[in-house]
Amino acid sequence: MKLHKLILSILAVTGLATGAYFVSQKTGSQANTQSASVQSTGRNDFDSAKLPDDLNSLLVGYRKIIVLLADEKKLTSKEHEEANRVGQALFHENLVRLNNLDTYFDKAKAAHASQREAAFDNILSYIESGEDLYDADRLAFREVLVKMQKLIATEQTLPSIKLHKRVSDDLNALGEIEKEYDKELKEIFSRFESRSIELKRERWDDYIAKLRKLYNREQILKDYGFILPYPEKPGKTDDKEKEIFGQGLPPKTVVLTFDDGPHATYTDEIAAILKQYNVPGVFFQVGKNVGSINAQGKELLNKNAETSKKLLNAGHVLANHSFSHALLSKESGDNLNAEIEQTDKLLKAIDPARSALFRFPYGAKNKEGMQILSKLGLRSVMWNIDSLDWADPVPNSIAGRVLGTLEKEQRGIILFHDIHERTVKALPLVLDKLIADGYSFASWDGSDFKIAKAGKATPEKVSITTDYQNSWAIVIGINDYVKWPKLQYAVQDANAIRETLITRMGFSGDKVLTLTNADATRNNILALFHEKLGHGQLKKDDRVFVFFAGHGATRKLSSGRNLGYIIPVDSDPEQVSIDAIPMTDLQNIAESLNAKHILFVMDACYSGLGLTRGGGTSAFLRENSKRLGRQMLTAGGADQLVADGGPNGHSVFTWTLLQALSGKADMNGDGMITATELAAYIAPAVSSVSQQTPAFGSLPGSEGGEFVFEMHSEGEFLSAKTNQLSAEAIALNNKLDGATAKAGGDAPIVIKNLNGGDQKIAAPKMVDASSRQLAQRANEHGLQLYKEKQYAQAEAAFTEALKHRPDFGLAANNLGFVYFKQQKYAEAARWFENTLQIDPSRAIAYLNLGDARALQNENEKAKKAYTSFLELSPNSPNANYVKEALKKLN
Repeated sequence: MKLHKLILSILAVTGLATGAYFVSQKTGSQANTQSASVQSTGRNDFDSAKLPDDLNSLLVGYRKIIVLLADEKKLTSKEHEEANRVGQALFHENLVRLNNLDTYFDKAKAAHASQREAAFDNILSYIESGEDLYDADRLAFREVLVKMQKLIATEQTLPSIKLHKRVSDDLNALGEIEKEYDKELKEIFSRFESRSIELKRERWDDYIAKLRKLYNREQILKDYGFILPYPEKPGKTDDKEKEIFGQGLPPKTVVLTFDDGPHATYTDEIAAILKQYNVPGVFFQVGKNVGSINAQGKELLNKNAETSKKLLNAGHVLANHSFSHALLSKESGDNLNAEIEQTDKLLKAIDPARSALFRFPYGAKNKEGMQILSKLGLRSVMWNIDSLDWADPVPNSIAGRVLGTLEKEQRGIILFHDIHERTVKALPLVLDKLIADGYSFASWDGSDFKIAKAGKATPEKVSITTDYQNSWAIVIGINDYVKWPKLQYAVQDANAIRETLITRMGFSGDKVLTLTNADATRNNILALFHEKLGHGQLKKDDRVFVFFAGHGATRKLSSGRNLGYIIPVDSDPEQVSIDAIPMTDLQNIAESLNAKHILFVMDACYSGLGLTRGGGTSAFLRENSKRLGRQMLTAGGADQLVADGGPNGHSVFTWTLLQALSGKADMNGDGMITATELAAYIAPAVSSVSQQTPAFGSLPGSEGGEFVFEMHSEGEFLSAKTNQLSAEAIALNNKLDGATAKAGGDAPIVIKNLNGGDQKIAAPKMVDASSRQLAQRANEHGLQLYKEKQYAQAEAAFTEALKHRPDFGLAANNLGFVYFKQQKYAEAARWFENTLQIDPSRAIAYLNLGDARALQNENEKAKKAYTSFLELSPNSPNANYVKEALKKLN
């Protein structure tokens, strides 16, 4: 039988609850108490016209499991592992939903008969004829129908008898649906009464195709806190921390393992089968199923412990599978220790010489859990052959999967569960074939299982760095001119550039020399160059960045050549040639300064600078330290007015410059922005939204060197305090990015040189980078997108970062906050918890987790997270907010 047919019932994932592992759900006394509560209050709050919420959630979970496990044979081992892990989580969530439906049915039982009948009719009508349901969807409701059938059977009224028949007919129809999908619809479906389910005859492949339009495997995994990393490069293997996986067994050797028991019925049946075939098994037992630990630390065994003792007497091995089957990768501290140690104590109470084997539920571990195992002398045992008996109810399918995998692996540890009837039926099919094929069956004697040798990780590539010794800047902004028209945004532009140089580009604050308004006189400006940077102050490996925001002017000389000027605050429009600063002076200053690279960025318009065209090679970073560079980028040419209408109080040119320096101008992804890249991003972008044509070139004396900004990694953990851009800024950024994308691609980017002519700049090719660098790059891109409120794209970027580096706590938090911003609080909480597993000291993640839990009305979990935040960061600016949040929860 083909696998895609077998998944058909992955099927009655909800129907698998019969005999399923359920120890984490309500105890009998809890259920009775709840039922009593319903009896006293249910009549007044039961809405028979409304479908229970868990009914639809049940279907969603069922569909997601199908999508996760469809085309199983095409998945890589890593994809298979994570799909199984999330699939099991979805399966257990559906068990919880089924348990919640018991509450609904308790309310129905307590309601008036007419209400109850109306409620059941409503549910059945949906299952039978819901417009959005496919035939295969209806398999999700098998256990719901069974519950209804049992409840209705207790009444003997005529309406109840009719309902009972209707439910029975529907259950029969489900059997036919499953059977016919198994045959791939080679026969005609049976006919049923008009009120029962009318079959639509969809093919299973068509059903899968429809589900894939609704759900995406990668998104399901991401929603549940998992992102598949990119495949590792050859020669790099994971350090399994001495875990046992089964690949080290001799050829044609298997270990039979059974998880989640002991079960009152099925464990004994499996033991009987093993005895019949005379083969051993290893039973990983959930501590809660065999007993408890009282307040005095005493082990109290229950009746299931007798089943465990029988297993021991039959020669099988007992092993630890945690106390409550919790997702231990999310646990830490006392809770994590108790999950492991309490079951260890209970197993010792059954057998003082208990085995030293442990299996993490879902295979999900963390570093702390591995350390606890080491302390207790336990070994982690995984598997390399998964029967998927937790999801697939068809015994033939389970057996075929195990045998098919073994055909390729030729050895291994097989994962079964001794809590399902289908495992009891599948096991003989597997054993018959393995014995016939000459397989041996291994057990644990303390040292029999071997672990594959781990390879050495490939070292990270060393990134190319610039060779600057000191970084200097002169930043000038003038609004309040004495005799020229006043400007609005120049000072704010200058202050923003100063801040960016210090916080993002590694400039020291004392070396960013700033003049604004009245201080920006001609004499003071020239003094900065001559006195602060001249006279031997600069070293030969220094760089100088000059930014000017103010008026510019162009004067035609008698020779016919244009000469540009920058206008100090005290300049007279009638005396430009005397009290303004000609660009020729700046050229001379640039040539005289003892610095490797100098870049002038002028947010003013002029022409006629007599500049030469800049150039460079693809290997310029290697050569750059040998060549002097003197470059200039201006906002526009002669007679062009600077557009002062940009967002956040900036000119359009400076706003674009700030976006470029935020990382958008890093065209080849090497973490560096050259002057040429800066020009290639800014020029087409500014031209597309204004009447300005920015120009770029090299000053006389330049030897082809290139000014380089080396970006510092962005380490911001997103939170409610993170600033986002205004609607105006987002709209402008969209236009800027669109213009740059249109101008780029494989074609050269055409921009003006400072003499007004065209020059072509070839966009640099993306550099090869290490996984760490790629992850950082993707995270920074995600931050940009988040601030622009492009949440879907930001989610994709943070996902990309985690694929390159699964332990990247920064990206994990940021992905969680993107979910939070989209009001997907459950998904957000999972990623905040992942962040804290990676970096338990990250206070902001506790704050984010508290907010997410509070919005889910999980008040106790919210309080715990908020309290942890205050313990880690009592003096944080967010402390008062958290204290107020705690008051509201108390």
